[in-house]
Amino acid sequence: MRIDLTGRTALVTGSTGGIGAAIATGLARAGARVAVNGRTPTSVAAAAGRIRGQVADAEIVEVAADITTEDGAARVAEALPDVDILINNLGIFGPRPALEITDDEWRRYFEVNVLSAVRLTRAYVPGMVGRSWGRVQYIASDSAVVTPVEMIHYGMSKTALLAVARGWAKEVAGSGVTVNSVLAGPTHTGGVEEFVRELVGRDLPWDEAQRAFMREHRPQSLLQRLIEPEEIANMVVYLSSPLASATTGGAVRVDGGYVDAILP
Repeated sequence: MRIDLTGRTALVTGSTGGIGAAIATGLARAGARVAVNGRTPTSVAAAAGRIRGQVADAEIVEVAADITTEDGAARVAEALPDVDILINNLGIFGPRPALEITDDEWRRYFEVNVLSAVRLTRAYVPGMVGRSWGRVQYIASDSAVVTPVEMIHYGMSKTALLAVARGWAKEVAGSGVTVNSVLAGPTHTGGVEEFVRELVGRDLPWDEAQRAFMREHRPQSLLQRLIEPEEIANMVVYLSSPLASATTGGAVRVDGGYVDAILP
């Protein structure tokens, strides 16, 4: 399968590490001009340098801004007026007993994980519709449909993204723009390693800790291991391409077989 995104501009939010960095690298390999986003110029420059080191002739735009704020999102839109591919990847997560989640924390998870994505979609969809081509994706999670008891505020935010994606897909129906969500399963990133350690302890070697985490906290997984970020990126790059022109309004699973069923 040959995916060529030459001439397309992509913005990947929260792309200085983890899944976002893998997605940005994958899109650059496919020929897209890729905007790397993070909160600080230092982190963005470092991530851009890593991608350039992996992808010969990569065209990378560095966009440092906190998109969880209206001002930050406006700076991104000013620096990058036209985007063909918008990957709403930015998200936060962390365990918290349900009775300890404060009002402020509920609001924070919604604002960071949901509203920041809505804000950028609203900014870029009109241009995509005007050009009769565009791709919008929301990086959701298996937690959207199997709410984890240790972080229901996170699950809530990812469930909301499914509704947002489906709604925007209806809004742009017939325009040449597709909108989808990607349900990522437990993925091997630095943040998840720390999360795993919090749950299973720090004494076990990593391979044993990973297996214990999957066995005790994600037993439904058919893969029975953490997913690598590049495996998520492969699906995102495909959905960003002309080859996925008939896939819209979907919740596409890259969850390692974790979820038994997804309701429409």
